[in-house]
Amino acid sequence: MAKVRRKKALPVIGWREWVGLPELGLDRIKAKIDTGARSSALHAFNLEMFEVDGAQWARFDVHPLQRSNDTISAEAEVVDMRRVRNPGGRRELRPVIRTPVAVLGQTWEIEVTLTPRWGMGFRMLLGRQAVRHHFLVDPGRSFFGDRPEVERRVRKKAPPKRRP
Repeated sequence: MAKVRRKKALPVIGWREWVGLPELGLDRIKAKIDTGARSSALHAFNLEMFEVDGAQWARFDVHPLQRSNDTISAEAEVVDMRRVRNPGGRRELRPVIRTPVAVLGQTWEIEVTLTPRWGMGFRMLLGRQAVRHHFLVDPGRSFFGDRPEVERRVRKKAPPKRRP
């Protein structure tokens, strides 16, 4: 009789989660988990390519939080230049970096393309290659991890109206 190998049960994440990119100095950034996208993308602007000991590097800025002007500057070695189809369907050449990603207590290395995502709803897109073998995605749920304090919306009750 043949042995049956059981696969390890994978934890579940929602269609959007808070992730960290510790080597880039990003403690948390809201990411859309997009299984329709093969690769991951990070909102990067002021992108500058330079060389260190014969290797290509990129220096760039990131706004980690929506509706905030807080800026993080980062540098990373470019491991590839890849043609990627943008949201409009056009192919564009983007630098690719490798960096650890932290999601719900797990950390592993992923490849990320750098591109300005000004008009997009999320500063980061986590593609299917990044979550493969790490998580199952529940498209009907969000934020399985704890939401950071800056994102919690505290609704205050209006003070009662006083009559003269």
